[in-house]
Amino acid sequence: MYKIIPHLWYDKKALEASKWYVSMFENSSINKVITITDTPSGDCDFIDFKLANLDLLAISAGPYFNFNPSISLMVACSTGEEVDRLYGILSAGGSDLMPLDEYPFSKRYAWVQDKYGLSWQLMYTENMQEKHHIRISLLFSGEACGKAEAALDYYTEVFEDSKKGYVNYYASGEAADPRARINYSEAKVRGLELVAMDHGYGEDFTFNEAISFVVLCEDQELIDHYWDKLSFDPEAEQCGWLRDQFGVSWQIEPVFLHDIMMHGTKEEVKRITEAFLKMKKFDIQTLKEAYENK
Repeated sequence: MYKIIPHLWYDKKALEASKWYVSMFENSSINKVITITDTPSGDCDFIDFKLANLDLLAISAGPYFNFNPSISLMVACSTGEEVDRLYGILSAGGSDLMPLDEYPFSKRYAWVQDKYGLSWQLMYTENMQEKHHIRISLLFSGEACGKAEAALDYYTEVFEDSKKGYVNYYASGEAADPRARINYSEAKVRGLELVAMDHGYGEDFTFNEAISFVVLCEDQELIDHYWDKLSFDPEAEQCGWLRDQFGVSWQIEPVFLHDIMMHGTKEEVKRITEAFLKMKKFDIQTLKEAYENK
């Protein structure tokens, strides 16, 4: 069973950002860098990398989407000093969303937007075995406020080997926005650990394609299944991308295509890229014919 992999979209600095992130964490590495040529965005760098326990993908593909706090990387740290170290690095050239301080839920915590715009939550977690543990946090804001629990329920239903975990609700009158229900919840969705919460003040930022989730599928049947379950906005369907009913973006991709993009020759990658740029939902047979130059 393949994991769901978070995918980060940058204008031009995906490789630079990935190298910077890898330098901060133990057991992290750049696994593969390729350049996809002749796309609508020009030549695009594509990076496969790992941060501690989390597999990630990143691409430089033009100034079309911007990060915002609706999706952040939540880093659990075994000491307050480690929170301070990461905060010092990530806040340089960035901005605070919640300043470094003691909070009721953590003795040392900060929420920071780094110099590339990506949001991080840094939290001291007592009795922690691993030095770093990174999860993806979804903040349901704007039109999505109040839908955090419904989203986790839906994702754990759609994806096999998934489980909803701890859920904590706002007390009566605690949230300024009456739609907000959950102030913290956890789930594991096809191997990806998620945290979800409703924004207590509503806010107006929403999910977008700057961060999406790649679902690797073994066959056409699985591609069709996830596409039918997740696609909600036909106008967002392009090149294997879709947007679900909560506004979250997904890429439903065959393992075959991912392997060719990572390990194929330049000519094979060029042929298969030309084929998938014409598609909405991926068709494995057509992609294989392009790969084989038929």
